[in-house]
Amino acid sequence: MHGKTWVLRLLLLLLQGLGLGSQEALPPPCESQIYCHGQLLHQVQMAKLFQDDKQFVDMPLSVAPEQVLSNFQDLRRAHNSSIPRQLLQDFVNSHFRDRSQELDPWTPADWKDSPQFLKNISDAKLRAWAGELHQLWKKLGKKMKPEVSSHPDWFSLIYSKHPFVVPGGRFLEFYYCYGHIPNGGRVYYLQRSQPPLLTLMMDRYLTHTNDIAFLRENIETLALELNFWAEKRSINVSVGGKSHTLNRYYVPYGGPRPESYSKDAELADTVPEGAREALWAELKAGAESGWDFSSRWLSSGQLSSIRTSKLVPVDLNSFLCQAEGLLGNFYSRLGNEAQAAKYRTLRAQRLAALEAVLWDSEKGAWFDHDLESGRKNSKFYPSNLTPLWAGCFSDPAVVDKALKYLEDTQILIFKHGIPTSLQNSGQQWDFPNAWAPLQDLVIRGLAKSSSPRAQEVAFQLAQNWIRTNFDVYSKTSAMYEKYDVNSGGQPGGGGEYEVQEGFGWTNGVVLMLLDRYGNRLTSGAWLALWESHCLAVALLPHLLLWWW
Repeated sequence: MHGKTWVLRLLLLLLQGLGLGSQEALPPPCESQIYCHGQLLHQVQMAKLFQDDKQFVDMPLSVAPEQVLSNFQDLRRAHNSSIPRQLLQDFVNSHFRDRSQELDPWTPADWKDSPQFLKNISDAKLRAWAGELHQLWKKLGKKMKPEVSSHPDWFSLIYSKHPFVVPGGRFLEFYYCYGHIPNGGRVYYLQRSQPPLLTLMMDRYLTHTNDIAFLRENIETLALELNFWAEKRSINVSVGGKSHTLNRYYVPYGGPRPESYSKDAELADTVPEGAREALWAELKAGAESGWDFSSRWLSSGQLSSIRTSKLVPVDLNSFLCQAEGLLGNFYSRLGNEAQAAKYRTLRAQRLAALEAVLWDSEKGAWFDHDLESGRKNSKFYPSNLTPLWAGCFSDPAVVDKALKYLEDTQILIFKHGIPTSLQNSGQQWDFPNAWAPLQDLVIRGLAKSSSPRAQEVAFQLAQNWIRTNFDVYSKTSAMYEKYDVNSGGQPGGGGEYEVQEGFGWTNGVVLMLLDRYGNRLTSGAWLALWESHCLAVALLPHLLLWWW
């Protein structure tokens, strides 16, 4: 297997490992009275026995779930439903095991200690760093113990017979597989999806392997994901008297998120009782987007004003546009021209909708559409340029307009990464945080262009991001899920939990950029020398004048 493709194939194989064969686009909501809802979950989480609510719902049981619930009811009755905190802690200690005990370490069979791309990195420091990051895949590689399969109701983890790579930190599960794509590989994530990128994964895998047999075996799974979005997340938008079908993030289930239960419950206390279920559903929709949470979804500065489902997002519809085009190509390669024509038509319709509803020719970018006001959200987010990354535009001139948009919004002045927004809301998907996937979105969107200027801007953005990650790693020996653009030597912050180490997507983007630009990128030493030289040259006339 090609060294660059084992992760992609494993992600695709997870679909088979989860027994995906039915045509159900949306599984039923999780029924677990331990991990998803009920008094046990409520009392443990509201007692805040753990610093992070996710820790509890990731803990495996040490006895059968029926016994856990029966013993808990006895404890409730003995204390008239008001269980002292220490007794509740003792109950958890005696009925649950520490998280991650259901996982074993795993190293891919075809993992190589010194992959070819390392040799193409000119800067010795960056080359050594890349080698250390490559080693992290072994640390993040996991496989499930057989007991997860034999006793599935003892775990929140969804069983897969195939190994996988976790992001790291608090995220000790896979994050892309199932009938629809759940927020993660835990039962409490089943109510909400992930952005639709599975078809793109297949495309990347085929590019390196040309494994048509694997495509034929799994193409209906790819179609199933797009069917889910068409059936469960579509919305009609009327502009200029014409109706367009686009998609949104939307979760039709209330209740607090189990992994953030106490925070969601406390937030709900700030709104009228009749608005609480709707608030919880909007929080889940925000989690479905991956941007949990951001001013992008808020009508005010308060998280309680979240309204994710009331917006038609640029990035979601770009992902779907790309997937429709790829799926059309896949069906054509398999000789099914009827299905190929169907998806090409869908892509053409979405292209027209992106232009009519989301594109702003004057500003030079695409913007989320507000379903209630009928207006675009004109604030900056890197997602505003997703169509460039997805190849979902018809006029090549939009690239130059997008460059001007980045200049007009002064995004290019940030030297440590592209900020997630220009609003400092305290949420983690906002300023001053920068996230690796969003760097990739803008960099590769520009790099795909035939414009030399766009390609050079893409390289400079890549150089900024590499230096930021390298500088932080040099100080901490760790990779993080996000970084602070105000300080190139600091991890990011804000949001519901402490910044996490690991970290899967950060490592992946850095290694991708080092692979692409390895012969040009520098760790900073030469840059500092050059800047000192330039400063000396600039000051020379003044020094001579002073000496004279």
